[in-house]
Amino acid sequence: MEDRIAVTELIAMHGHLIDAGALERLEELFTEDVVYDIADFGFGAVRGVAGIRDAALALGEGNPVGHHVTNIVLTEVGVDRVRAVSKGLGVMADGTCGSVTYKDVIIRGEYGWRISRRTVLARRAPLGRTPTP
Repeated sequence: MEDRIAVTELIAMHGHLIDAGALERLEELFTEDVVYDIADFGFGAVRGVAGIRDAALALGEGNPVGHHVTNIVLTEVGVDRVRAVSKGLGVMADGTCGSVTYKDVIIRGEYGWRISRRTVLARRAPLGRTPTP
């Protein structure tokens, strides 16, 4: 139960740190060699904590002002390894919103639980459908 709480709080902390601009604290969320896959948004995969930091800074005002996570489901896949799926809502400065699905691989290491891989999938159509061009 303690591990489930720690992993859930880790996932939730992402929004708090990113929205606060606390990019110097990303090591609290991610492994140093994290793969952050945002290919669904046309950006490919960002590698490493420094890569995530650089991508956030490059996006600048295009970043959401609010990252909100919900519906966290955890599945143990091995000793010190968990898969998580959760839903995310991004609120932009102009008030528009978007919905994503986060798919994470989370591992426990020397500094506790950290996300080692995150895939972010945009939700663009209801009921799991793929929108037609």
